[in-house]
Amino acid sequence: MKKFFAAPVFFLLTVALCAPSLFSQASGTVKGVCKDLQGNPIVDGVVVWANQDNGQKYTLKTNKKGEYFSLGLAPGNYTITLFQNAADAKAGKKLYEINKFPVGLDENNLDFDLQKEQQKTAQGQGLTAEQLKQRQQQEQKVAKENLTIKQLNDMIATANTAAKTGDWDSAVNTLTQATQIDGTRDILWAQLADAYRGSATKQTDPAEKTRRLQEAVTDYQKAIDIKQKAIDASTKKDPQEAQRLAAYYNNLGEAASKAGKIDDAVKAYAQAAQLNPEGAAGYYFNEGAVLTNAGKVDDAIAAFDKCIAADPNRADAYYQKGVNMIGKATLQGDKMVAPPGTAEAFQKYLELQPNGQYADVAKQMLTSIGAPVETGFGKKKPAKKSQ
Repeated sequence: MKKFFAAPVFFLLTVALCAPSLFSQASGTVKGVCKDLQGNPIVDGVVVWANQDNGQKYTLKTNKKGEYFSLGLAPGNYTITLFQNAADAKAGKKLYEINKFPVGLDENNLDFDLQKEQQKTAQGQGLTAEQLKQRQQQEQKVAKENLTIKQLNDMIATANTAAKTGDWDSAVNTLTQATQIDGTRDILWAQLADAYRGSATKQTDPAEKTRRLQEAVTDYQKAIDIKQKAIDASTKKDPQEAQRLAAYYNNLGEAASKAGKIDDAVKAYAQAAQLNPEGAAGYYFNEGAVLTNAGKVDDAIAAFDKCIAADPNRADAYYQKGVNMIGKATLQGDKMVAPPGTAEAFQKYLELQPNGQYADVAKQMLTSIGAPVETGFGKKKPAKKSQ
């Protein structure tokens, strides 16, 4: 009886042992090496093999030598796509792609050598060896530039995060390092200036506060010089570039005014207004505020007049003009006499902002000079009915 059962058992075991061997005959093996434009291995690259017959995909990853390998691919025609890394694969940013690559049983080899592919393409386009070299150098330059831009953008983001939490010193240090990496970018100098200007407000030592404001002034000027040079060199005039330059001048004006350089601040605001007429009202208002704080009443009134000319509906400009004008009022006996136009300035403010921030004060000012409080200044009054 024992011998009778031994043979079937042996037969089943034999079938089981042979099964994997039979399965392996129905699939193929793929492998290859991936190299970039410089001939270096593409480390942690992604190679996707997509079967065009059944839609099945195999995602393979390269090792430190740029090698990839896989078993068990069903025979058929494949589309093979090479990506720099997993993130690029997810975003669909492919480096190279091959269509209708046949996969058979046993071993299938497919290498990616982007440098050689580029050379083949260049030869097909009739490029000489020197022209190909120039193209490669240009592509390397672009690749390096992209890496630098990414690094600088990361540093700007880090500095902005620090600034939002009030850690101005960290922002200054990070942006200083950024300017050392590349000192030809206006945005870096402008942001460094912003950080110095912000950090100055936190200083208790007057000398240190002044030093930081001066650093801000210097760095804004660097940003302005770089941006102006770029605008001058460009054949196409971009209004947005002029607006950015105007913003630099506006910030320069604020830093200069806080540093006590009133004349420099006024010049900066005037330049901003010239560059960006659409924003002129804001720049002239800032100029008027600086002159008001400096006690230059006549100049301040002139600045607010320019602000009003640029934007006749800017209520606070009328109020600030009135404040400066009432500062020139004189006493004649017990009566306060203000310069002509004072009452009109406050009344115009009340017309535009009858319940505004300065409405009560404007009314008090009008009362102090014996002028009527009119919230409808400039509007046609209805005719009185005859008795």
